[in-house]
Amino acid sequence: MKLYEKSNYENGLCRCIMASDAGGKYLMVKGGSMASEFQGEDFSLNGEPVKKCPLNVYNSRLVRDIFKFTVPKALGDSKFSFGAGDRLGLASPGHIRVLGKAGVFPILAQQSIRELNLTGRTYDDVLADAAWAALQEGYEKGYGADGDHLKSTDEVRMALEAGCTMITLDCSEHIGKSAERIEAFAHMEKYRGNRYEIGKGYVVEISDEVFSETMGIYGKALKFAVDLYQRLLADRQDVDFELSIDETDTPTRTEAHFLIAAWLRDSGVIVKNIAPRFCGEFQKGIDYRGNTRDFEKEFSVHAEIAGFFGHRLSVHSGSDKFSVFPIIGRETGLNCHVKTAGTNWLEALRCVAESEPDDFRSMYTHAVEVLNKAKTYYHIFTEKGMAPDINDISDSRLTSLLDIEESRQILHITYGFLLGDKDSSGNYIYRDRFFSIMHKNEELYYKHLETHIGNHLKSLGVRLPLG
Repeated sequence: MKLYEKSNYENGLCRCIMASDAGGKYLMVKGGSMASEFQGEDFSLNGEPVKKCPLNVYNSRLVRDIFKFTVPKALGDSKFSFGAGDRLGLASPGHIRVLGKAGVFPILAQQSIRELNLTGRTYDDVLADAAWAALQEGYEKGYGADGDHLKSTDEVRMALEAGCTMITLDCSEHIGKSAERIEAFAHMEKYRGNRYEIGKGYVVEISDEVFSETMGIYGKALKFAVDLYQRLLADRQDVDFELSIDETDTPTRTEAHFLIAAWLRDSGVIVKNIAPRFCGEFQKGIDYRGNTRDFEKEFSVHAEIAGFFGHRLSVHSGSDKFSVFPIIGRETGLNCHVKTAGTNWLEALRCVAESEPDDFRSMYTHAVEVLNKAKTYYHIFTEKGMAPDINDISDSRLTSLLDIEESRQILHITYGFLLGDKDSSGNYIYRDRFFSIMHKNEELYYKHLETHIGNHLKSLGVRLPLG
C-alpha cells in the first residue's frame, strides 16, 4: 500500500487519506459525522475499522462538501492562468506540482464535448478527477474547471450543472453565416467611420468596409453569444466567460476584435477572455507554424485591444508553441490565458515507450492505421505516408517518436481511438493495459509533466522556483 501523505485531512466531518495498491487508488475514511455517507467497503487496518472508498463521482462530491479547497472556483484577481486539459484523469497531480509551485492559477478540469466523446468521459468524471488530484496533493490554492468549446445552450447548461467555473463558448457554427443585416446591428453604427487610439501608438480605424464585413461575419455569432450570456451567465459571479472565435479558416482582424469587444461591452457582457484566430497556424502538438515577426506585429495590437477593453487574450492549442511563447508573455504582461491539452497524453505515451516498448510499438502502429479517421476531428499537416517507420527505431530510441513533428501529431490526435477501440470480442485493445502501465509509472509521469509544463512556463516568462 502506498499512502499519499499530503491527502491526510481531518475535521469533524471526516478523517481521510488517499492510498493505492496494485488494484488502483482509493480513499480511506475513518471517523467523522459523514464517514458513513461514503460508498465503500469496511475493513480492519491495524485493528481499527476503516472504510475503503472508490474514487468515483459520488464520493468526490462528498469530498467537495467536506473539504472546500477541492471545489473549483472562478479566476478572481488572477492575471495569468494555464489550461492543463487532463484527458486521462491522471495528469492533474503532475500539473499541480509545477503550476502550484509557480504560483500560476491552473484550470485543471478542461474538456470539450469532442474530447468527452472520444475519451468516454463526462463533465462529472472530469471534475471528480480534478477534485481527487487537489486532495491527493493537498493543494489548497484553488483551481478552475473549463467547459471548453461549447456550442449550444444545452452544452453550457450541462457544464454549469456539473460545476464548471469557466465557460468557453465556441461560436464557429454561427460565424460567417449571416450576410444579411440583423436589426441588432443598429446599436453598433456609432463605431462606423471612427478611429480609436488603444495604446502604444496603435490606432484602430473602423472604415465602412471593415464595419460591414465584421458585422456580416460575426453579427449572428455575437447575437447568439449575448443571448446565451444573458440567459445563463449574467447572474453567475462564480463563472468566468470566454468567447472563442478562433475556429475559423482566416485570422481575426484586429478591427474585428475591437468591434466584437465593443459589442459585448455595450451589451453588458462581462467577458474574461476572448480567443481570436491569430495569423499562422496553431496546429495540435507542435510548435507555431508561420512567420513569428508577423505574429508579433499582429499579436501586439490584439494585446492592446484586450487591455483597452479589460479582457484577456486566450491562446488556444497552446501546447508546444515555444517560438511565440516569449511574445505572448511579453506583450500581455502575462495577463492572459494559455490553453493546452493533448501533449499531456503524449507525455503519458513517453512513459509507455520507456517502460513497455512492445506496447508502445503496437499503439503507434494502430495510431498510424486510424490516422485518417482521427483527422476528421482535428486539423494537422501530417499525412499517413509521413509516418516514421517504427521498425527502423530501436527500443532505446522509441521516445524520439514523441519529438518528431509527424509522429507526434499522429499520436496526439488518435488518443480517442487508442483508448476506445475494441477487438472482435468487444474488449478494449489498449485501454485497460494502458491504464495499468500508467498506474505502475505514476511518479515517472508526474516527472515528465513537470518538465514538459515547466518548459512552457519558462518560455512564457514565468519564473519557476529553484529545486
